[in-house]
Amino acid sequence: MGDVLTLATDRTWAMPKRPWVMSQRWHSLLFAHWPIAVEEIAALLPPGLVVDGFSGTGWVGIVPFAMDRIRFRGLGSVPGARRFAELNLRTYVREERTGTPGVFFFSLDAANPAAVMAARLWFHLPYYWAKMHVEERPNGWVHYESARLLSQKPVNFRATYRGMGPQTAGRSARDTIEYFLTERYCLFTHDYAGRLLQGNIHHAPWPLEAAEAEIEVNDLPQAHGIRLPDIPPVLHFAREQRVYIWKLEPVLALA
Repeated sequence: MGDVLTLATDRTWAMPKRPWVMSQRWHSLLFAHWPIAVEEIAALLPPGLVVDGFSGTGWVGIVPFAMDRIRFRGLGSVPGARRFAELNLRTYVREERTGTPGVFFFSLDAANPAAVMAARLWFHLPYYWAKMHVEERPNGWVHYESARLLSQKPVNFRATYRGMGPQTAGRSARDTIEYFLTERYCLFTHDYAGRLLQGNIHHAPWPLEAAEAEIEVNDLPQAHGIRLPDIPPVLHFAREQRVYIWKLEPVLALA
């Protein structure tokens, strides 16, 4: 479980032939990432996944953003879910047999309780209900606050951040840290029976910008057994992205 698979084994992502089941629009995203020793991340992964490394190390990311225009295919928009905030704690992995790269979430906090319940039930993702506030200020700064509800210990996050203008033109080169951290087209999770599941996602290349941020409070990593190094994070910003999501399927059925 502690092995590292690198970008050298990357494969071209192919859109599934089946229709997508959900679409969303994401706004005002901050990508804040820290390098973490491979063995520390590996100890937190379920069977079937290995750490995906860059420059000899694993990476953990915290991504605050807001979403809207949530639609289920054939059903239209979701009542009560016009716009709400989400905050995720994640790392980067590969399925150990095929080497398929993807994202593994340690937690996802969201301000909409119905969305939290639905995501836990239908997508088997570790969502938590949180009181959240996002303020997009006229000077370009985004002020973001999250406080997890129904939690035995406080799990809070507070940051102010902004984009600093386009960093790349179009898609980042495959050998860059920007590509490694953001161009991910599937997620992995596991169901109540312990089966490894894969969900494909699709979006245009990320319109990344350089970013600056002041992270004032960050309880998420510690709440999930992760100790961040005492160094500044690698920061990126994206203003908007449209995302399409496919139904989760057992990994063995996709082989």
